[in-house]
Amino acid sequence: MSQPATPTTPSVILTGDRPTGPLHLGHYVGSLRNRVTYQHEYKQFIMLADSQALTDNMEDTDKVHRNVVEVALDYLAVGIDPAKSTILIQSQIPELAELTFYYLNMVTVARLERNPTVKQEIILRGFERDIPAGFLTYPASQAADISAFKASLVPVGEDQIPMIEQTNEIVRKFNRLANRDILVECKALVPEIGRLPGIDGKAKMSKSLGNTINLGATADEITAAVKKVYTDPLHLRVQDPGHLEGNVAFIYLDAFDTEKAALEEMKAHYVRGGLGDSIVKKRLEVVLQEMLAPIRARREEFAKDKGQVMQILKEGTAKAREVAARTADEVKAALGLSYF
Repeated sequence: MSQPATPTTPSVILTGDRPTGPLHLGHYVGSLRNRVTYQHEYKQFIMLADSQALTDNMEDTDKVHRNVVEVALDYLAVGIDPAKSTILIQSQIPELAELTFYYLNMVTVARLERNPTVKQEIILRGFERDIPAGFLTYPASQAADISAFKASLVPVGEDQIPMIEQTNEIVRKFNRLANRDILVECKALVPEIGRLPGIDGKAKMSKSLGNTINLGATADEITAAVKKVYTDPLHLRVQDPGHLEGNVAFIYLDAFDTEKAALEEMKAHYVRGGLGDSIVKKRLEVVLQEMLAPIRARREEFAKDKGQVMQILKEGTAKAREVAARTADEVKAALGLSYF
């Protein structure tokens, strides 16, 4: 008589956001809608990375504090279910900071400075040599976050892959020191649709650049934003052939319009000429209004009881801390730091 198959443990995912402002379409297409799918397939931890946000927001800590609940509202509004996904606040799990401290002894300053993601972010923020130490050591902090939950999958954009590589370097080095596999290596889970450009055509949709459409945007705000969406600067007359490359209106339609056959016809018409940008933007507005209206409504409903939202965060954080504490105990034991 055959034995029943042993159920497999679902892979663990760690993902999250820095709570420095409301989430927008870029977050939605790059991560949020995937998280809604992942929560049915994996064991998913979603981190509100408030400690990490302080590495370049120490002079405005209130911005980070007030956005913890705001970002949580965005999570709930898009369909992240706290019964299926564990939502946690990074700063409330001291074991993460403890693991970071240990891991910093396994990485050099030179290696941190060579990390391509860190180098690029330093340039973007204009730090030059005035780099906050916490910002420079972020790869060790991220390694602590990932390894604390023994996550094997980490959804990231292409630009974040060097961070995953450095996490695995630290994991491998620690396991060699421990002479056994305590920590788990992870793999980058890169979304099919990458980073969305801003409505102004700049490469990145960014809160700081003011070129976003927020998930909680009102109908009027969506209308105003769509009017500003960058199209084809060479498409001066309706009858002129248009270009799709770099055309933000069509990039957004590719990401959000579910009527793909009609969209392909619109693209062909635009390229051969005879289709005005106003028609394209009208279609884009319809798509965004229909998509964001239910998200906005759910967000407003959850916002009526922020105490309940905070209770969700409290429970998720407590659950996550139990997991992180077990890993921290294993790490300390391997380092000979368990005395009692």
